[in-house]
Amino acid sequence: WFEKQPHAHKVVIAGNHDRCLELDMALGKQLFEGITYLLDEEATVAGLRFYGSPWQPEFMSWAFNLPRGEPLRAVWSKIPNGIDVLLTHGPPFGVLDRTFGGLLVGCEEMRVAIDRALPRLHVFGHIHEGAGTHQEGRTLFVNTSICTEGYEPTNPALVVDLPLDRGAPAVVRTAA
Repeated sequence: WFEKQPHAHKVVIAGNHDRCLELDMALGKQLFEGITYLLDEEATVAGLRFYGSPWQPEFMSWAFNLPRGEPLRAVWSKIPNGIDVLLTHGPPFGVLDRTFGGLLVGCEEMRVAIDRALPRLHVFGHIHEGAGTHQEGRTLFVNTSICTEGYEPTNPALVVDLPLDRGAPAVVRTAA
């Protein structure tokens, strides 16, 4: 499916349903040959610096779960300062992470790392009911969940322009 998409560059991370990629950490690079697959690492793609990581606070028995606190702090401490795009499966605490029950379930440790690293764009999902965008300072946060809480793929896809000029902001251009 990824290979058939018309885009010149594709960047992907794993998520909580990707148990096979958690059980075999080398599998992602093999499955996504010709596509930039990031597992706690940085890559420069089309002149932009990306960092990607699949981890999220422990919930049920999903893939890429880690306990809150030090284990997640250690993961997020690897995010480089000044990157252009941060890709994570889940949201930071307090940003597009409110469940229908009213709880904020994002990762506190990730939020601290983002406040340090200051990415221009942070793309994530996981909390379906949090789909949308939020701007804070130089960072545009985009929850790209296309599925509703009931797993219906009816949330609009978002298109974001991110200029190579690091002084220019990320801008949501359209919602498909």
